[in-house]
Amino acid sequence: MKELRKGDVLQVNEGDAIPTDGSLVSGIAYVDESMLTGETEMVKKEVGDSLTGASILSSGNLRMKVTAVGKETVLNKIIDLVKNAQSQEPDIQRLADRISAVFVPVVLSISVLTVLISYFIFSIPFTTALMNAIAVLVISCPCAMGLATPAAIMVGVGRAAKEGILIKGSRTLEIFAEVKNMVFDKTGTLTEGKFSISHIEYYGKEQDRINSVVHALENHSSHPIAKSLVRGIDAKTNVNFKEVKETKGLKIEGIDDVGDHWEIGSYAIAEKLTNNDKHNVYLLKNGVLAAGIDLEDALKKDIGKVIQYFNEEEITSYLLSGDKEAKVSEVANELSISNYEAEKLPEEKHARIESLKASAITVMVGDGINDAAALAKADVGITFSSASDVAVQSAGIVLLNDSAKTLMEAHKISKHTLITIKQNLFWAFAYNIVAIPIAALGFLNPMWGALFMAFSDVVVIGNSLRLRRKKLK
Repeated sequence: MKELRKGDVLQVNEGDAIPTDGSLVSGIAYVDESMLTGETEMVKKEVGDSLTGASILSSGNLRMKVTAVGKETVLNKIIDLVKNAQSQEPDIQRLADRISAVFVPVVLSISVLTVLISYFIFSIPFTTALMNAIAVLVISCPCAMGLATPAAIMVGVGRAAKEGILIKGSRTLEIFAEVKNMVFDKTGTLTEGKFSISHIEYYGKEQDRINSVVHALENHSSHPIAKSLVRGIDAKTNVNFKEVKETKGLKIEGIDDVGDHWEIGSYAIAEKLTNNDKHNVYLLKNGVLAAGIDLEDALKKDIGKVIQYFNEEEITSYLLSGDKEAKVSEVANELSISNYEAEKLPEEKHARIESLKASAITVMVGDGINDAAALAKADVGITFSSASDVAVQSAGIVLLNDSAKTLMEAHKISKHTLITIKQNLFWAFAYNIVAIPIAALGFLNPMWGALFMAFSDVVVIGNSLRLRRKKLK
């Protein structure tokens, strides 16, 4: 593995583990990515598709080109992020630590008072009074309070990783568990983001040239619509562009090899040229309308159940999209989302998230470059592993598969992790409140105190481990 370098071409045979991250150069294969995504269904891979190190080639043979090695691979990044999440302290842990810092001197004071009051006031023999004081010290258990949060966090983050949910930072669990506003992007989040071209209306005679221009321009973007146009359009010739510029959420523009200026984007770039706002994408050549493209996109499987789940949890769902009003309202109505806003630019999404944060904990779910600012601004940003790199970097939770149900599972795990932490803290406090007075009054000798103290730690750890297999309702 140490000899691998970016750009190397490797042969992988059926049954082998894919050695590192790369892209498929030749062959068609079915890959088991369950270790990374939690999905048991085989994933079909064709030329150009990405391959993830440590996944298993279940069927077929392929040649792959190495794109990442060592710490740059997806698996190593996941390991680092999980370790980071398990080591960070949420707010509730800092509260427990502050209480523990006060708890120790208080217990010492109680122990001293036990000796003094027993011996000088109640005339109890000094040896007995001293044994009672020792029992107070032995039975008191600040370690249970210290273990209450990290034990639950470690198990919660581990279970999430097993389900294909990557959590960056343990505070994310605590915040997501108490979310009140869920904000969704539309394309690639509520919908599949795998568009098919239903119709192209050409406003000129150079149809082949227009197709090639669309293909070449959209190759410069990672937006789901751009990827779908590259996949679906028939480009007969190559067009070279210079000075290509993408304005997030609006358009891509560039100058081709013969000096023509092309722009492709939303209706906002064509509204002064036509009243027809029914197309999804518009193409302009030297400021003149050249084509309008109609696209079709399907809702993600089970996304309706996910929205219903959040409604039942009394979490308000919002839809913010850069798409046109008609498309956004159609999706919102189908999913029963009453709060929706269309034709929003990235800075407008950012501002809307900021206003929602002022009223309650707000989570943003998106996958595009135009969602990155909003993802970073939200209390918790959530995206998919297939999203743009900047979206993945901005998000606090990354769903390693595109299943909508994983979002629901992420919230359930967060909620039950927080419940487990509160149960652990309740037990730790209740135990000490009951046990210390009993020991101070002389009803426990130090040996029994040591046994009960150890039992308190076992209860906290056992309750945390229960989260691994707990049925999440």
